[in-house]
Amino acid sequence: RALVLSPTRELTAQIDAHFTELAVHTPLTGAAVFGGVGMGPQEHAFRSGVDVIVATPGRLLDHFRQPYAKLEHLEVIVLDEADRMLDMGFLPDIRRVLRHLPSRRQTLFFSATMPPPIVGLAREMLREPITVNLERKAAPAVGITHAVYPVAQELKTALLLALLARNDVPQALVFTRTKHRANRLAQFLDRHGVPCERIHGNRSQPQRTQALAGFKAGRFRVLVATDIAARGIDVEALSHVVNFDVPNVPEDYIHRVGRTARAELTGDAFTFVAPEEEGELRAIERTIGKQLPRVTLPGFDYTKRSAERFEVPIGERIATIRARKAEERARARAKAERRAQQTPASPARTDGTPSPASPGVTPRHRRRFGPKR
Repeated sequence: RALVLSPTRELTAQIDAHFTELAVHTPLTGAAVFGGVGMGPQEHAFRSGVDVIVATPGRLLDHFRQPYAKLEHLEVIVLDEADRMLDMGFLPDIRRVLRHLPSRRQTLFFSATMPPPIVGLAREMLREPITVNLERKAAPAVGITHAVYPVAQELKTALLLALLARNDVPQALVFTRTKHRANRLAQFLDRHGVPCERIHGNRSQPQRTQALAGFKAGRFRVLVATDIAARGIDVEALSHVVNFDVPNVPEDYIHRVGRTARAELTGDAFTFVAPEEEGELRAIERTIGKQLPRVTLPGFDYTKRSAERFEVPIGERIATIRARKAEERARARAKAERRAQQTPASPARTDGTPSPASPGVTPRHRRRFGPKR
C-alpha cells in the first residue's frame, strides 16, 4: 500500500525500525529492502504481502526484474531525502521506479533543500502539489555547542588524539570527506589504542551493521564515517561529533552535527579547519546565519611537525602509481626480449624436407589427413 524510497541502507533500516515501533499495536506490516544482503527474505515480503516497503532505489529495481514484485495496489509513495538521492545520482533510478507504479497515487516528497533539479523533479512527479515549509532557514539543533579548531592539515590526527585524551569525550562520531581518508583515520586510531570502527559505501552491509551496532553498544569509542552515512546514523545520547574534514556542501554540516543533541539533549560539534578549507567554512556560516566560534586546545603544540604522516598527497600517490606502472612495463619488455633470445629462428630448407625445429608430417599424419581412398 505504501512505498518509501530513501538514499542509504542505514536510513532505510532506521525508517523501517521506527515504523515497526509505531505499528506494534496495529495489524500493519512492513519490510526493509536494500542491497548488501540476501534477497530471499525480501522476496518473501513481496510474495506474502506487506503494507509498507522501505527501500533503496537500486535494490528495488533488482526486485522489479522478477515477476513476483508487483505494486499495482500501491496507494502512497514517499521520497525521503530527495536532495541526497539527487546528489548520489539516483535520479534515473527514481524515474525507472516510477514507471512500475500505478498512476493514481499520493506522492509525498521530502527534501532538506530545493535546488533547481529538485524543483524540476517535483514538477515532474507531483500534480497540483501543496508545499509545506517546516523551517524558514536550515539550522542545527539548538542544543549543539559548536567549536572550530583552526589547524594545519598534517596536525589534524594529533589534535584528534589530544581531544580524545580528555575525559569529557566518551564517544565521538568522526566524519571524513572520502572513504580513503575514513580507512586511513580508522587505522591510525587503532594503532594508537583507540577502539574504533568505520562505516562508508565500500563496506558490506553486514560490516556496516556490525560497526554501527558496536558503536551503539559502546564497544567502539570512535566511529569514522563519510557523508553517505550521516543521515542514517541514529545513536541515542551521542555526546560528540567531529568534522575531521569540512564538508563541501553546507547542508551536510547540518546533517552531520545533527547526529548529536537529539531529543532535546545537548552535544558538542568540533570542526577541524585547515587553511585551505576556510572557504567551505564561510559557506557553512552563511547558510546557518551565524559565525562559529574559533577555539584552540590548551597545551597542544600547533607549531610542531607531525611525526606520522596520515595521508600521502594525491600528487605523490599518482607519481608512485606511474612509476610502478613504468617498472611493470620495463619488466614485461625485458621478459619478452629474453624469450626471443632463447628461441632462435629455424633455418630455412631448400630440399623440401621439414626443418629440425618443426615436427614435420609423419606417415600417420598423411593417413589421417590425406584424401580418402
